[in-house]
Amino acid sequence: MVKKFKGLVLITGTTSGVGLNTLKPLLRYGWEVIAVNRSNKRALEIAQQSLTDSEIKNVNFIEIDLSDLDDVRNGCSEILKKFKNPINSIICNAAVYKPRLRNPERSPQGFENSMAVNHFGHFLLISLLLDNILSSQKEIELNGKTITFTPRITVLGTVTANYSELGGKIPIPAPANLGNLSGFKNGFLPPISMADGQKFKPGKAYKDSKLCNMVTVQELSKRYSKEKIIINSLYPGCVADTKLFRDTPWLFRFLFPIFQKFITRGYVSQRLAGERVAQVATFKQYAKPAVHWSWGNRQKLGRKAFSQKLSNRIIDSDISKQTYELTRKLVRLD
Repeated sequence: MVKKFKGLVLITGTTSGVGLNTLKPLLRYGWEVIAVNRSNKRALEIAQQSLTDSEIKNVNFIEIDLSDLDDVRNGCSEILKKFKNPINSIICNAAVYKPRLRNPERSPQGFENSMAVNHFGHFLLISLLLDNILSSQKEIELNGKTITFTPRITVLGTVTANYSELGGKIPIPAPANLGNLSGFKNGFLPPISMADGQKFKPGKAYKDSKLCNMVTVQELSKRYSKEKIIINSLYPGCVADTKLFRDTPWLFRFLFPIFQKFITRGYVSQRLAGERVAQVATFKQYAKPAVHWSWGNRQKLGRKAFSQKLSNRIIDSDISKQTYELTRKLVRLD
């Protein structure tokens, strides 16, 4: 008799917002979950407020500070030792956004912190767990049913990193642009704080880090066949009221959801965004490599997800290769 393996999915950043709201649908679909956060205690306390006791039993909490590359290494070692079955799907969701900083915050390794958390931490986590996920069983069990599942990595992107969309062209403080990657090439340590080597702009630093996320999806999709693994990204819509915006001015936090709900009509609830993330990371219809899934910047009832056109800043083969190889060096994989 062939042993059946329950599906296992890893997600980062589940203490609030989209990540927290992705847990429940994943559990409902039958997955066992590894929830990666900076604090296990806080993650558990918050999860207990929205999940039942039986659901909590299928969530495994792993403490990793994504800003600290040494902690990422230790956390990945813990994951590989603790779980007998390989991971089937990884969701890179956690992010920091601090647009009011005057000077860059630094990670333990000395990198500008939004790039460290949003890009470097996730890049290293994926790299260290890649052999594990590639070795996962093709046949898994979800809610008592056996399905065939190709390993998957799903990354949360953003409209502000895609210059092909109106939201990606907003000039305040500047659109996402890695330039010639001189900041990465020169070590990305003080006084350097931007990937393009230019003056620190906190809002652009966030956009650049998400641009790197989306570039990584494109590059990894070139390096691994779709038969081995599906790597994609998504923009679930504008979740305008999450704690991602906790460091913006209070007036922005008050007006932004209203603006998105009634003017742009791009607003998406945290619950709906979580459903979309869970589906893109696990449903068969989303198993297409290098696709950036979107529901559009103006939300319409019943609209289906589609493959969003990406700017040349994301799909340019030379930039994506350089970004990938320079990141490997910066996170000490080479």
